Amino acid sequence: MSFHEPHELHKRRLGRNVGLGVVLAAFVALIFGLTIVKVTETDFSKAPVQVSE
Repeated sequence: MSFHEPHELHKRRLGRNVGLGVVLAAFVALIFGLTIVKVTETDFSKAPVQVSE
């Protein structure tokens, strides 16, 4: 059983797929980081108090 040499098109596609994967992972990390900062930055001591009548 022999494996064929991958075509040049497949090599280029692999490079693009890896690049796109890196960009998407960086975007997810950015959104996750912004979410963590927003959640931990909230100061609940200054939250408005609801007064029941």
